[in-house]
Amino acid sequence: MAPASRLHLLRLAIAAVLLVAIAGCGGTSGGASPAGSGSITEVPVRMTDALRYEPSPISVPAGTVRFVVTNAGTAEHEFYVGDEAAQAEHEEEMRSMGGMAHDDPNGISVKPGETKTLEITFEAGVDTLVGCHVPGHYAGGMKSDIDVTP
Repeated sequence: MAPASRLHLLRLAIAAVLLVAIAGCGGTSGGASPAGSGSITEVPVRMTDALRYEPSPISVPAGTVRFVVTNAGTAEHEFYVGDEAAQAEHEEEMRSMGGMAHDDPNGISVKPGETKTLEITFEAGVDTLVGCHVPGHYAGGMKSDIDVTP
């Protein structure tokens, strides 16, 4: 094959690769959601030194919810999402850690005056709870139902 023919084939191959690469950039990626679907609902929540969450109960739609949690009190509080069994397990974990508050995928620790966010995905009809497991807070009533609507 003559050098000119090889050069021509090389140019065609490069052009084909570029066309495939450009075509691959169109549309949405497998992880992306089309506009209008997969939206995140923001729900503001206040925590108070009266050991309460406001609002209570908390109503959320099924799907992904971003809680925007503000500690309006003077003491540190937690916002831990889970059913009764998860709340009991987290309470025991906090007790074994000497009450040291920490963040994890289901909960956040919020210092006085601070605002943090937590994203949780809920299934329709599966109601759950939020609770604070700083020592004495859960037992003092710092918990609230989370009602999940379709």
